[in-house]
Amino acid sequence: MPVPVPVGVLRLPRGPEGSSRGFSPTSPRFQALLGEPAAAQGLRAALRERYLRGLGAARGRPARFCLRAGVCVEAVFGAADVGAVAFQVDALRTPLGVQAAALLRCTDVLAYSFLLD
Repeated sequence: MPVPVPVGVLRLPRGPEGSSRGFSPTSPRFQALLGEPAAAQGLRAALRERYLRGLGAARGRPARFCLRAGVCVEAVFGAADVGAVAFQVDALRTPLGVQAAALLRCTDVLAYSFLLD
């Protein structure tokens, strides 16, 4: 049995305030880690819930997506992933033809719309 080769452990220097975080407690990054006021957090939660309910209502409906390249495409909205990285669509109509199913990267989508009843 071969002898494993030892690997050195990299030890990072301690941060300026002694807690090994590596940044000042007065920095915006440290303040963000402490948390935001309850009112702002509640507002963010309400907006997130409205956005997710809107995505749920869009499922199965025709939608129009305007992309970065100046192209607008139409499709049937399927779903969005948790990290808001991609939209899953069906029957994507592009200038080149129709795709049965596709993923649209959120970074490429400038705007999207769909009709509600």
